[in-house]
Amino acid sequence: MSDAPEKETVTPTNFLRQIVEADLASGKHTTIITRFPPEPNGYLHIGHAKSICLNFGLARDFNGRCHLRFDDTNPAKEDVEFTESIKESVHWLGFDWGEHLYYASNYFEQLYQWAEHLITAGKAYVDDLTAEEIRQHRGTLTEPGTESPYRNRSAEENLDLFRRMRSGEFADGAKVLRARIDMASPNINLRDPVLYRILHASHPHTGDAWCIYPMYDFAHGQSDAIEGITHSICTLEFEDHRPLYEWLLNNLPVPHQPRQYEFSRLNLSYTVMSKRKLMQLVQDRDVSGWDDPRMPTLVGLRRRGYTPESIRTFCERIGVGRSDSWIDMSILEESVREDLNERAPRAMAVLRPLKLVIENYPAGEDEEFIVANHPQNAEMGTRTVPFSRELWIERDDFMEEPVKGFKRLSPGQEVRLRAAYIIRCTECVKDGAGNVVEVRCTYDPETKSGLPGAERKVKGVIHWVSASHALDAEIRLYDRLFAQPNPSGDDWKQQINPDSVEILTDCKLEPSLKTAAVEQRFQFERSGYFCVDLKDSTPASPVFNRTVTLRDSWTKR
Repeated sequence: MSDAPEKETVTPTNFLRQIVEADLASGKHTTIITRFPPEPNGYLHIGHAKSICLNFGLARDFNGRCHLRFDDTNPAKEDVEFTESIKESVHWLGFDWGEHLYYASNYFEQLYQWAEHLITAGKAYVDDLTAEEIRQHRGTLTEPGTESPYRNRSAEENLDLFRRMRSGEFADGAKVLRARIDMASPNINLRDPVLYRILHASHPHTGDAWCIYPMYDFAHGQSDAIEGITHSICTLEFEDHRPLYEWLLNNLPVPHQPRQYEFSRLNLSYTVMSKRKLMQLVQDRDVSGWDDPRMPTLVGLRRRGYTPESIRTFCERIGVGRSDSWIDMSILEESVREDLNERAPRAMAVLRPLKLVIENYPAGEDEEFIVANHPQNAEMGTRTVPFSRELWIERDDFMEEPVKGFKRLSPGQEVRLRAAYIIRCTECVKDGAGNVVEVRCTYDPETKSGLPGAERKVKGVIHWVSASHALDAEIRLYDRLFAQPNPSGDDWKQQINPDSVEILTDCKLEPSLKTAAVEQRFQFERSGYFCVDLKDSTPASPVFNRTVTLRDSWTKR
């Protein structure tokens, strides 16, 4: 079963593309170099996908390159597990950094030397204030800060203290290195920001070689300069950090002068993307893990059945701008729905089974029907579906006392079994509690496909699975994680959707699905799009996850 062919797409423009085009046209740059610089302290989410698609996409479209650089400056929160997951997710999205994989920790020695350069120039000093005292001295948006009593130490004293910080003489938090800029600056980020802190922690990449680590603001721009980045693209929360980014570059002997640009971050409804909140969901076991299919993480979306193509399409559709806005979850869902409609082969699966017996079908016999894998794409081929006297149908496809407009099976009414025969319901069988446990029907053998009677029209068509050939499976019906569009406030976890997952354990699938591969995606006819779970599914006990329903069911809520 092959995937549908790719559609040709038109690359949309945005203000960043216009900047790159202008820089190339003017000769300011001859090669575009961007970077994606994640911190290895968590799993990537859909918001990161926007940045990945933007940075790697610009480099691809303008024949440049994009670096993958891990901003591994805080060993207390970093883990190799996160590093490997990030690399795998970037690859899964369809991008490759080639030989340009870097770590900020690769530059620790150079960054340290540049810190000494600032000290020698009188532009940085060692401060003994605690973190809380530094906050108190910083001032407010309307009031200037107060200078530290240690601000005017001599360059010689500062250099000595900083070297002793490196040698491990002082405890965590005892001292920091701060830039000497302007405590009265209207931009709080320029009020003598911290450049280095003491942290006696083993680093995943450098081990115990260091006990002082650069802050993000000090490592970021200088790492860009070392790598020759031309366009350093960040989200809008870093706009106020740009003056510091530029101050450091202008006051250090860096080999290049990168330029920072900002774009709006992705805010997606019915979920959260704060790393702190995602971590809390995992730690409090509100979800099964970072790869829970309800999570907005890329590993979660992948496990749910989202395709990398659909996520790239989503990122193109939402565009790149400089104004923060909320994107409705339905846009992401529609992107995968459209993609899977084209590429997913069809199959029949009965999620809530009800036995159906065809009384006039020969007992002990069965036959096979040839069914197209995709109604609009003959290249995807066909499959063989067995048929027998006893079938499974969806419980919702039978109604003993049908309501107005009900076009499926009910006593005395006819429906067509998908790709098979027309049947008429004769009676239903109930258990002692009055529940329908079996439906009895007759079939018209002249209505088989290819025979003259096949042209006879009936109002309803239902899917089915042969009872004697059915594949038993677990199906997990995933929905949006939160019931409210913008979960917020102290009670944000109280807004978790109680119906975000329903697990069905007695589902009946057509036997062709026995050979379905892990992560293979299907449209279960009349139900939705599903994929084979990459973690829990086995050939003996298959598990399928619902990626998305056939139609948006939230618009009417």
